[in-house]
Amino acid sequence: MSKYIYGVDFGTSNSSLAILDTSSNEIVKLFTTPSLLFFPEYQKSFKTFYFEVGHKAVETYVESKMQGRFMKSIKAVLPNPSFTKTWISNRTFMAEDLVALIISFLKKQADDFLGETITEAVIGRPVVFSKNPDKEALAQDRLQKAVQLAGFERFYFQMEPIAAAYTYERQIQKKELVLVGDFGGGTSDFTLMNLRPNATSATNRTEDMIAKGGIYIGGDNFDSKIMWHRGTPHFGRGVKEQFDDKWLDLSLSYFTKITSWEKMNFLNTLKMKEAIEKSYVFSGRDYRVKNLLTLIEQNLGYLLFKQIEKAKIDLTNSDTTNLVFDPQTINLNEEISIKELATTIIPLEVEKITAYLDDFLSRNNYTYNQIDTVFLTGGSSMVRPLKQQFMERFGAHKLKSGDNFNSVAMGLALSYQGFKK
Repeated sequence: MSKYIYGVDFGTSNSSLAILDTSSNEIVKLFTTPSLLFFPEYQKSFKTFYFEVGHKAVETYVESKMQGRFMKSIKAVLPNPSFTKTWISNRTFMAEDLVALIISFLKKQADDFLGETITEAVIGRPVVFSKNPDKEALAQDRLQKAVQLAGFERFYFQMEPIAAAYTYERQIQKKELVLVGDFGGGTSDFTLMNLRPNATSATNRTEDMIAKGGIYIGGDNFDSKIMWHRGTPHFGRGVKEQFDDKWLDLSLSYFTKITSWEKMNFLNTLKMKEAIEKSYVFSGRDYRVKNLLTLIEQNLGYLLFKQIEKAKIDLTNSDTTNLVFDPQTINLNEEISIKELATTIIPLEVEKITAYLDDFLSRNNYTYNQIDTVFLTGGSSMVRPLKQQFMERFGAHKLKSGDNFNSVAMGLALSYQGFKK
């Protein structure tokens, strides 16, 4: 039996795998990849199926001039019952098949590094996939099937923020009451637990767990709001088209769909493109409606959202930045300030997260002052308006952070002792 096990964090934006040496209880290697898949439009053979994962998926997608099937935020489809399967070239894929491709990619890297095949792992999952119990059960079932398809025979599920707590626990010198906030692309999850030095080897941590909860809002929601406020006016929001003697706003559905990169595919149909063509003509051939056509026809959505994400990241350290996107005939250059992000663009999303947090602590009879440390992890934890709310509630001195992209994977592996029989 191998002395190694894996901690696997399948995320909305990024996924990672940590290798734990169970004999020393030390992490020996980490692997990280963006949670992206690309399937070229034309497959070389019906017998083999070619696809790329992560950074290579982006490179191949761009090199092919965006011809093919590019997929991101796959984790978001796990609780979606309307997503039953999708055809890609000559094959059918269910949600678990797509997830398994990413997990398998990380597993192969780790197996190759060790020179052996590992079949045991601790798998992360959010505190909440969906408020709907049926959707929650569906997501869990699909994730379990994906893990099995990826080649794991013995595995355990752990809440992602609990895993992050185990990572932070290795840093402390005394017992602490810790609130962990794990902010990813799709969810914001919280765990309240007692942490103790040298407790990671303990096999039963039940008494240390106080409460856990989460809300289905994350970094993707922030990106969508930036697109709505600063992007959609460049693609026709606010433009009117003429029907008889009346001038009416363009269909709102155009713009609600382009605020999510995944939903843009719904516009890339003959029927929808014909509708947008008519809107272009009836608007007096407004260049902004032409931009919308170019965005859809040239499959530029992913590249645009990468620039939106870049602008969001820039604002973690700067008070102003520019959202710049200039492919084809589109010329988008919008200045965004941190003040605007906080007060106009994402205040409602931040308010929902912090309202959930306030209720979470209140329901469990804890006050801000009783919390010793707030450990923040996940890429979205760096968004300044969100972080500012934690500073105001708890004080900057209580806020701690670690590796925003690997803390969960490391903690998942370290939590193995709690599952060990």
